[in-house]
Amino acid sequence: MSNDSPTGAESFQDPLENYDPKTYDDRLEAALMEETVAAIQATPYITIPPDMPVEQAIKQLVGQCVSCALVAKEDRLVGIFSDRDALDQAALEYETVKDQPVSQIMTTNPISVHEDDSTAAALSVMAAVGYRHVPVLNAEEKVVGIVSPVRIVDFLKEYFHESN
Repeated sequence: MSNDSPTGAESFQDPLENYDPKTYDDRLEAALMEETVAAIQATPYITIPPDMPVEQAIKQLVGQCVSCALVAKEDRLVGIFSDRDALDQAALEYETVKDQPVSQIMTTNPISVHEDDSTAAALSVMAAVGYRHVPVLNAEEKVVGIVSPVRIVDFLKEYFHESN
């Protein structure tokens, strides 16, 4: 047996040894891939409990001048109640549903992003699923904010003009 060929630790070659980091064509592309959702302003936002009556939930939306509220139980996301839910689920039958809990007409199990996901992930949810508002969760799955089209545009403005 010959000792000419290395074995064990001597033969290991780190695959990241010659790793070249990803390069981007411009700062906009880099921001979409490298910046996290935490870089987008995700506050303020409102949360409401799932047992809040529909009438009170609608008053919250109107009073806060927002188009949606995150429905949370013990800081855990259980749904979203939006102006679309109010129009689609409550407008025609308002007298019947106004005293029911918002959980009866909210959007359940909404797709969310984590604050350490890329900004492109938030845009993808908006584009692919059609959500205008995307809840933001932390590593413990607790609600920490919401991403909206206005907030995305504000974030991208800094990069967009430089890339053209």
